Amino acid sequence: MRPVDQWCEWIHSRRQGGRELEPDQQTELERYRQGVLAGARLKDNDALLDVGCGDGLIGFGALEADVRVHVVFSDVSAQLLGLCEERARQMGVSERCRFVQARAEELTGIDDQSVDVVTTRSVLIYVNDKRQALSEFFRVLRPGGRLSLFEPINRRMLPEPTGCFWGWDVSAVAALAERVSGAFHRAGSPEVKTMVDFDENDLVRLAEASGFEAIDLHLNVSVMPAARRDWDRILNSSPNPLAPTLGEAIAASLDRREATLFQDALRLSVETGRGKHRLAVAYLRAGKT
Repeated sequence: MRPVDQWCEWIHSRRQGGRELEPDQQTELERYRQGVLAGARLKDNDALLDVGCGDGLIGFGALEADVRVHVVFSDVSAQLLGLCEERARQMGVSERCRFVQARAEELTGIDDQSVDVVTTRSVLIYVNDKRQALSEFFRVLRPGGRLSLFEPINRRMLPEPTGCFWGWDVSAVAALAERVSGAFHRAGSPEVKTMVDFDENDLVRLAEASGFEAIDLHLNVSVMPAARRDWDRILNSSPNPLAPTLGEAIAASLDRREATLFQDALRLSVETGRGKHRLAVAYLRAGKT
């Protein structure tokens, strides 16, 4: 039996608690894609390296742009790269694609000064040595090349206000919510630290230290009313590839009676949209002279 690839499994099921994204999730990802591609300022015959390509959100968006570009899809997951390669064949764009298995902080297989654009979406958040990753992005870019990246800035939104869980109101069972939250931290430690050990100022500082110039960062912070969501999807979803699903975290931290109390309270808020959705994200653009 083929071992489970946590990155592939998360993108294709655990992220959304099912096989398909909900409409609001699709809208959100499309907004991120447009933001990254706008920062890339694509031109005809550009070679674009999409680091941590996942299922190809950015790379295939570039291939569908009005200009003709070549895309190098790079990811740590061989399974995700295989799925991207199959999709490229189906789209008839294989001749404009290359697929390289590599870590962001060690882009083995990508030559010095070999691409015009580097893009990433939610990649540095999983990287311990972010300075090394940015140095690799700088290394592979040609003079005049551009970097366009997107990162969640979790440090601005965490910890959540007391009585909230993933944005939903659980004030009636706040103590139980803290224990479930603890299960996520225990499951992801120490890797989870990379998700909260930086903010937008660090991104600018690290990009500059890696040699980039003309650095431009836009921070978007929003606090919006929570949307109504499907309970089963939420229960079977995981906030990141390194974390358990909500159901798994509940089972690991609460007994049966406590689990029932917590789930009843959370489900009511999920299905009625009681709470606030808090999000901070950064778009960074930079150049190599």
